[in-house]
Amino acid sequence: MHVKKLLILFLGLIGAGLLASPAMAAPHDTAGHTPSPTAGADPASKFDQKAALAISQGAIGKNLGDYTLTSADGRNLRMSEFRGKPLVISLIYTSCYHICPTTTQHLAKVVRTARAALGPESFNVLTIGFDTPRDTPSAMRQFALDQSVNIAHWEFLSTDAAAMAGLTKELGFIAYPAPHGFDHLIQATVVDAQGKIYRQVYGMNFDTPLLVEPLKELVFGAPTSPSLLSNLGSRIKLFCTVYDPSSDQYRFDYSIFIGFFIGLISIGTVSFLLIREWRRNRRRARA
Repeated sequence: MHVKKLLILFLGLIGAGLLASPAMAAPHDTAGHTPSPTAGADPASKFDQKAALAISQGAIGKNLGDYTLTSADGRNLRMSEFRGKPLVISLIYTSCYHICPTTTQHLAKVVRTARAALGPESFNVLTIGFDTPRDTPSAMRQFALDQSVNIAHWEFLSTDAAAMAGLTKELGFIAYPAPHGFDHLIQATVVDAQGKIYRQVYGMNFDTPLLVEPLKELVFGAPTSPSLLSNLGSRIKLFCTVYDPSSDQYRFDYSIFIGFFIGLISIGTVSFLLIREWRRNRRRARA
């Protein structure tokens, strides 16, 4: 009889723990969100948003090649130099007068939020000009100045037509010339530390968690060292770094960890009592 009561109490504690920790039980789901349409799309353009989205989503899981790019100050960089950390890639064209500047300014806001939550050196950002004849290093430098983007570990890059053709294909990004400039999907691509495409984020003013959550998974979710304690700390940060919509910021919620710790103690205590009662009943039966 005592064993049955303790078993009911044990199951009740587990149920209460699951109900009290929805942030741990319900991981963020970014599937199903749709991109914002490009502004001013020409009805005669070959651009098809549904097809473009399918191509973009089809790029997830692919590896990026080691292309040569040129920084705004003239340095030659290789894509492989950005391995080892998560990477965010945004493609723009510098002659865009509204969409690309607004997208970049919003991306800068979200990047600052992500860096505050994940660490100032936790990931890199690349803005690359895809209109290769016009998006020269000087044009990219001016574009960055115009958007007031001066953030560490964020490069504004140019490349040649051949490299851009390969890169856009791997990123699942297509653009068609139009009277106003280009018709294209507004996307930011999240790449993991090994150079594999992990997530696509769409829209000019996307919700903050759509970019920060996949970055959080990559920064805190992967083992970073042989140390069990260090990796355990990263897992705790993964579960306890939560988004606060009222402030549009991330914070470390100690209550989740404390609740989990109390739950473990409770489960351990109930398990001990169950085993002790089972042993007592077994000894009584033998006697």
